[in-house]
Amino acid sequence: MALKLSLKPDEKLVINGAVIANADRRTTLIVHNKASILREKDIMQEQDVTTPARRIYFPIMLMYMDPSRKAEYYEEFMMRMTEFMNAIRTPSAIETCVKVSSNVMQDNYYAALLGCKKLIKFEEERLGALDADEAPA
Repeated sequence: MALKLSLKPDEKLVINGAVIANADRRTTLIVHNKASILREKDIMQEQDVTTPARRIYFPIMLMYMDPSRKAEYYEEFMMRMTEFMNAIRTPSAIETCVKVSSNVMQDNYYAALLGCKKLIKFEEERLGALDADEAPA
């Protein structure tokens, strides 16, 4: 089944490691075979890896985009996922961690990234709640 991508003007994406930039008009691409594709909004820069959940997302993204260094990135992923799971006690977050790990082990990196976005959202909600609890009255 083909993947249809609609790109906004000036939007970028990465396909199998190549950065593709759209010109000044909206366009549609159709990808007919399996490829590693990430839209600009899904690409995390190293300087943005500032929280535990983001430290999980980043090596998954690198495994997806650079399979030649998979073993190195996998080791980092496992270390960060273990730290995260040891720190949380919420059953739904643990369930998401298990799904993310399962997807990584099956080389289903895009699904793992989607699950990891849920962990990032969970973390942001928890940190926001902590910040609110710590705020002076």
